[in-house]
Amino acid sequence: MDGTVDRVVEEGSTRGCSRTDASLSGEDERRDSDHSQRTHETHPDDERSLHLREFYPYIRCALCNGFFIDATTITECLHTFCKSCIVKHFFYSNRCPNCSIVVHQTQPLYSIRSDRQLQDIVFKMVPYLEEDEKSRIYAFYKRRGLDVPKPVASPATYPWKLPQRQKKDMLPQSVFTIPSELDVSLMLEFVGAEKGIENYKPLERKYVRVSGEATVRHVELFIRRKMELSQNCKVDVVCGEHLLEQCQSLREVCNTMGKNALQDGMLVLHFGLVLPAQ
Repeated sequence: MDGTVDRVVEEGSTRGCSRTDASLSGEDERRDSDHSQRTHETHPDDERSLHLREFYPYIRCALCNGFFIDATTITECLHTFCKSCIVKHFFYSNRCPNCSIVVHQTQPLYSIRSDRQLQDIVFKMVPYLEEDEKSRIYAFYKRRGLDVPKPVASPATYPWKLPQRQKKDMLPQSVFTIPSELDVSLMLEFVGAEKGIENYKPLERKYVRVSGEATVRHVELFIRRKMELSQNCKVDVVCGEHLLEQCQSLREVCNTMGKNALQDGMLVLHFGLVLPAQ
């Protein structure tokens, strides 16, 4: 294991030891209380506020039971964990902690990717989490006499008190920018299912923007999760008249199929469901 991974694990251990208890820690309770107070200070035009606890299944790591830090996703099954947690887990296992799928026979670390968008969402949802984590990193390097990485400033510069809620019409209008790595737009069309498969409906949102490095296997996993399909239900993905292989990347599909596979600049993929023969 190289020095980078060793440092990730060592840094993670400074916070992981205090977040392994199944019950909420004092910090989690404080953040939950702060979030609750802010959400109850509603503006007349606001939509219904949700309690932070309702999002715990989506923003907490199953290994340390804490909020995601350096959210990292396994590409084979799309389960997400803290980076330090999943790296340490792969020291003694090559299976996903959630679903037990074999991630990689010999090098499971090859099949994990950082999820920056999810981490940004967690930092915005959980009060003080980003500031607390930067303080831990700052203290970690200072105790060892090492240079603090540039993105991590002194904790004295952090605004520990959250600003009061402003009216919506006073907030600056944000501009959504699509990351450059998400360079392929997909249209996923459900063509139906074989006889015997019932109650399956098309995706509510069939338009997806992904990286060209993603494979047909990733598209299948996305469909399975959104439609809540069982493991014995097979998903066939077709482009034009060609049944796609799971290992094919979407960029490869675009290059192979050409403009005939595009509609309004989007790659059109059709998928159907098949039950195994009885």
